[in-house]
Amino acid sequence: MAPDPLRSKIVRTFKLHGLSLRSEGSTYLQSLLREADTSEADEALSRIIDVLSNLNLPSPVVDKTTLESAVSECNDDVQPENSDKMFNVVDIFNTPRYKYNYERKKLLPDTAPKSLFGCAADKARITKDRYWLIMQRTQRHDLFTPPVPGAISQSSKFVLQTVEQVLGQQGEHKHTIVLAMLVQIEEGKYFLEDSSSHMLCDLSAAKFHVGMFTEYTFVLAEGSYDDVNSVFRVTGVGLPPPEPPKITRNYFGNTNFFGGPSPTCVSSVQVLRDIEREKQDTMFVFVSDVWLDQQTVLNKLKTMFTGYSKHPPFAFVFFGNFVSGQSHKNTVNKMKAGFKALADILSSYPTLCSDSYFLFVPGPQDPGPGPVLPRPPLPASIVEPVTKRLARARMCSNPARVQYCSQEMVLFRENLINKMCRHCIKFPQRSEELHVHLAKTLLSQGHLAPLPLHAMPVYWSHDHALRLYPIPDLLVIADKYDAFSVSATDCLLFNPGSFPKSNFSFKVYLPAQKKIENCEIAT
Repeated sequence: MAPDPLRSKIVRTFKLHGLSLRSEGSTYLQSLLREADTSEADEALSRIIDVLSNLNLPSPVVDKTTLESAVSECNDDVQPENSDKMFNVVDIFNTPRYKYNYERKKLLPDTAPKSLFGCAADKARITKDRYWLIMQRTQRHDLFTPPVPGAISQSSKFVLQTVEQVLGQQGEHKHTIVLAMLVQIEEGKYFLEDSSSHMLCDLSAAKFHVGMFTEYTFVLAEGSYDDVNSVFRVTGVGLPPPEPPKITRNYFGNTNFFGGPSPTCVSSVQVLRDIEREKQDTMFVFVSDVWLDQQTVLNKLKTMFTGYSKHPPFAFVFFGNFVSGQSHKNTVNKMKAGFKALADILSSYPTLCSDSYFLFVPGPQDPGPGPVLPRPPLPASIVEPVTKRLARARMCSNPARVQYCSQEMVLFRENLINKMCRHCIKFPQRSEELHVHLAKTLLSQGHLAPLPLHAMPVYWSHDHALRLYPIPDLLVIADKYDAFSVSATDCLLFNPGSFPKSNFSFKVYLPAQKKIENCEIAT
């Protein structure tokens, strides 16, 4: 029997691009392209290959499931009114987990089970995975890439060494740079630790650069090893350089590391970028510390809703705490009453109820399973008055991940500046504002909680849900600290500030312009 020409073309096209197609996959493509003419089939195959090339495939062998995802991406006919594609709130407990494979130089899906109550192996994996993500990123930075043979000047290049390599150079007193984690293995003594070994370090003469340096922070330590006293004498401490998301994508393709329904990164979908540019008037309103038990706060929210009623924002994002004060005996009852009062107010604004999304992110003092991150959404029994009346209400986890068109947003309600300062080995130099130090630290560490687990507990098998890698387009840190905004490494980072404590100020984000606006409700 003569071979099917279409099947031969499919197999040949995949082979030309270094891919191998399983038999059920080729049969699936045959059924799809059977009625297409030659030019249409060639164009369809080309688009499918492009999508597969942008995926971080664990193997060159393509199965039917992967192929169906690629075909679905090619057939994506997103329309402006299709909010399912434009806007998604990601389930933080189902975000994809990837692990860096040093031998293959790739980020591969981590198939280890994710239990809420992790085992010892999950705890050990936290620091190891963080280390390799930062190490592979730092190694390809311009400052640390290997010298190019024949280049005129290599004076700006540095060589990264592991702790084990430094310990093996005893007697040479070589000046070197080590990427390692700061940790107290013995009380009152700091060590530099990486995947190879650990060594005692002397920070007394060290110059600390911009950033907040706490235990469990991965640092670039510059200095030399004193083999007589068995100590690494540090002269300078800095943070590993962050990596713009475009560079990350160049190395790992458009795999969706963020989560959500799309198999590829949403920034690679042209139709979403087009919609984003067209909707110049789209707004996200961010309000933190929405104390629903305070009548003054409810009155100011009503004033806000009145102002936006004629031009509804795309979304209101409300951060907790949703009850004032540190603790209350009747917190749950007060929250129920507060959400009912909020629902009553919103019922007077039908345009907002029908056109705007309402996102609620719990705060540190709100009812829940405790201070361990990530926190699940607010209990359904408390927010029922709002969810019953607002079809577009979304109860988010903390942190929350939100996708709007081609942009990825991370929303986090935590008093981070206070916690980071409290655990700093050396208080940041005030030549820079504290929020600049915070932004530099978070983006450098690629993580929302670069603190010891006793200071900021994390579910061991869900630590990946707090990663900032690749760096998102927008990072909102809702902190009780003064409002701020800063742009770094292709990321906008801002704090809306405490609504009741800052003269009822809040922030508005314009995605089409990637711009932050400061707003305040006049007293």
